[in-house]
Amino acid sequence: MPYNNTPIAPSKDVTGTVSLPLARVKKIIATDPDVSACSNNAAFVITVATEMFLQHLVEQSYNIVKSERKPRRNIQYRDVANAVARVENLEFLADVVPKTMTMKQFKQKQAKEDAARPASGTNGTGVNGQGTLDSHLGAKATEGQAVNGASHEESMEVDEDEEEEDDEGGEEEAQEPEQVDDQDRSGDDETSKSPEPPKAKPGEDHAMEQS
Repeated sequence: MPYNNTPIAPSKDVTGTVSLPLARVKKIIATDPDVSACSNNAAFVITVATEMFLQHLVEQSYNIVKSERKPRRNIQYRDVANAVARVENLEFLADVVPKTMTMKQFKQKQAKEDAARPASGTNGTGVNGQGTLDSHLGAKATEGQAVNGASHEESMEVDEDEEEEDDEGGEEEAQEPEQVDDQDRSGDDETSKSPEPPKAKPGEDHAMEQS
């Protein structure tokens, strides 16, 4: 018994039901960590939008099938991939539905990539002088680390010199108060000794009395 591949046209009347299983759509939504809660109305609207998007994707894929020399009645994976590659509003699915390639094409592509890797320079520059973003960022990071390390060592040396100067200055300041104390003590000794009055001679006193 042949498979019945007669297309079923979607109903244009609003019936309030969807063809996709609503319970499964709710489970898929619940697996999203960014969605804390989803109401039944929101899940229904998402299901309707998904159904409409699938209809549009299948319609564009069927247009690709009709454009071939030998049109077919069924849609294959390559038809969907060609529709994603050709239709502008389906280009965001290029990573989800990539074009298929044979094992021979895959091996040739891998061989070209392996041959291009040894030709690249050690510093991340290619054959034509083109560089990669990772190599430039890595070089800048190493230069920044070297500069930061040198500045850190210089700052440590400066701090050590300042500490030595502070120690020397502290010793000099400690010696200066001792000298000041010695001078103060000598000054106090001198002031404590009162000067003795000069002694007058007897002849001078007699001459002054006669005058």
